Amino acid sequence: MTARRSLQARLAIAYACGIYAAGVLVLVMVDVPLASIHAAVPKDPGSRGAVTAAGPGISLPQLLVGSAVALAVLVPVALALGWYVAGRFLHPLRAITATARDISAGDLHRRLDLGAPGDELTELGHTLDDLFARLQASFDAQRHFVANASHELRTPLAGLRTLLEVALADPGADIATLRSACQEALELGEHQERLVQALLTLATSECGVTRRDPLDLARVAGTVLDSRRDQARRAGLGLAEELAPAVTAGDPRLIESLVANLVDNAIRHNRTDGHMTVTTRVCGTQAALTVANSGPVVPGDQVQRLFQPFQKLAAGRRDGYGLGLAIVHAVTQAHRATLTAAAPAEGGLSVTVLFPRGPSA
Repeated sequence: MTARRSLQARLAIAYACGIYAAGVLVLVMVDVPLASIHAAVPKDPGSRGAVTAAGPGISLPQLLVGSAVALAVLVPVALALGWYVAGRFLHPLRAITATARDISAGDLHRRLDLGAPGDELTELGHTLDDLFARLQASFDAQRHFVANASHELRTPLAGLRTLLEVALADPGADIATLRSACQEALELGEHQERLVQALLTLATSECGVTRRDPLDLARVAGTVLDSRRDQARRAGLGLAEELAPAVTAGDPRLIESLVANLVDNAIRHNRTDGHMTVTTRVCGTQAALTVANSGPVVPGDQVQRLFQPFQKLAAGRRDGYGLGLAIVHAVTQAHRATLTAAAPAEGGLSVTVLFPRGPSA
């Protein structure tokens, strides 16, 4: 409250000084010509029709006294007018401050909703509305992510606990039984480790890019495909690659994670005797990466949902964690790239990422 009044007082004084300076200038411009004017007066006051002579119409002392009175009256008038004008100008700012305080207190659904006129304060209000919308979306996504992560982590932990309790409660458990229980416990532990690693990758991707090195998407895609050819062959998939040079700039580790998750998703969510195509190319001022695969039919209204954390096409499937495409989306956003996905009518998914072209490697 003190700062707001102080700002209004400073503005009022500034406006009053301007008004007062204008008043002084007007008086000077009026007084100087009046002081040089001479009135016509009769030489002999007692005679009618006598010849007149020139004499001073307004004396200088009279002008000075009148000007001093006018300036003295102008001081409170200028201050009052300046205070009023400053208050009118600060009224929208006070409304913005009060609403922003309420929103920051926890009501992120509220908005300023400033209408006309389209001045600087209105632009500030629209900017704050956009900021509040992004904060609300971020907080909602964070709560949703934490809830899903807790659920996904609780499931293998509960399975591990049940496995160990059953093994310990069996009085006739032999070495083979305990070894089998330990083997299953190790598998559950590996499941949790992969899930935590995926969560860390997603969190790292959402933090943004800390380094931008020149890299060739064709080289990155080739490295990822070399490490997954045997997996694709065991799944009975036909692999086609068209890797033309496509240089961009970014974090090599994050972009490799993007390509790896796209390829893993194409292998995992495919059909027997299906196919997968990986393409890199240059599209004007952008470097493009496309991963297309056959597979189950994806409804068109479900495509964007798959890029959210812990979202799967078929609920209840145990393969994957629903984080692969979410990591792809996060890496794309971090590099300010463009992500498009299409679901062909015959099934499968085609994902294209357009990166800004970087300097020649």
